Amino acid sequence: MKILVTGTAGFVGFHLAEKLVQRGNNVVGVDNINDYYDTKLKFARLAESGICEELIEWNTEVQSFKYSQYSFYRMNLEDKANLIALCEREKFDIIVHLAAQAGVRYSITNPDAYAQSNLISFLNILEASRQHNIKHLVYASSSSVYGLNGVMPFSVKHNVDHPVSLYAASKKANELMAHTYSHLYKIPTSGLRFFTIYGPWGRPDMAYFLFADAIKNNKPIQVFNNGEMQRDFTYIDDVVEGIINVMDKPAEPCPDWDCEHPDPSRSTAPYRIYNIGNNKPVQLMTFIDELQKCMGKNALLEMRGNQPGDVTATWANVDDLIENFNYKPDTTIACGLKRFTDWYTNYYSIRRETETQPESISLP
Repeated sequence: MKILVTGTAGFVGFHLAEKLVQRGNNVVGVDNINDYYDTKLKFARLAESGICEELIEWNTEVQSFKYSQYSFYRMNLEDKANLIALCEREKFDIIVHLAAQAGVRYSITNPDAYAQSNLISFLNILEASRQHNIKHLVYASSSSVYGLNGVMPFSVKHNVDHPVSLYAASKKANELMAHTYSHLYKIPTSGLRFFTIYGPWGRPDMAYFLFADAIKNNKPIQVFNNGEMQRDFTYIDDVVEGIINVMDKPAEPCPDWDCEHPDPSRSTAPYRIYNIGNNKPVQLMTFIDELQKCMGKNALLEMRGNQPGDVTATWANVDDLIENFNYKPDTTIACGLKRFTDWYTNYYSIRRETETQPESISLP
């Protein structure tokens, strides 16, 4: 089985590609390695998978020196011609589309990036799936789509027509676009609504990463909504296992779907939506307390009000995940944060040593 994974220089894509090649799949990774956050971290993830930075060029294959069944292309998914050519050449069975412009707050100041990365790119992925008979398209949605929904826990059966950020709206649009292609062309599509993912090799723009940086450097942590927010923090390994479970079971039409009482999570088309979350919301201050313990150092707290686009709480109902795959995320915050802080300390210690080493001097 050959799998295209987009976003493999990113947090989730990196971990998924590693897991897939370790279980024996043939994987091609794609990423444009943009500068939304530290590109050194992105190149380091690729290097961890055996992709040498020095060999990376646009639209050119780089073979992993670590895994014989893994290769990588630097590519913009807005570039439809190159994407279609890649799919024609590689004959993929499955696409797992994780590449996107992330960030709720960034979408307020940089809306154009979301139209290109999250809408145009996704349309190109759908077209590639249609033209090359992809057996299953799995794609990243987000818990952000729940927006103004106040019913907890968030269920895939709930209406999600009131997003509060352009990022969330773009993810909701992806779900609608996927359903259209599932209906018109019978392409099995599964959308995954991720809930606040954290762990080693994570994104430095995420709150837990920013908190760790602040604690390490004796800087204040900006705690929004006065710390009263709750998040369904979900550990990266649980997310990857959830993706693979869904990936291995292509979406099927629901024969008893009722158009007069529609279930938003499925359809007469081969279309499904799943939540992937820990199903255990944690108060932000509880999370910060646990992070302080793991780092062995107290944080300087700077309490702030609400930020535009933020929601007060997230909480995933994962009943469908349990029913269909007998699976639910279960890593505790204490365990997950310990693994993250161990990685964080080691990674930045090595990086600091590397960056402070004097350059060699060539004697005449």
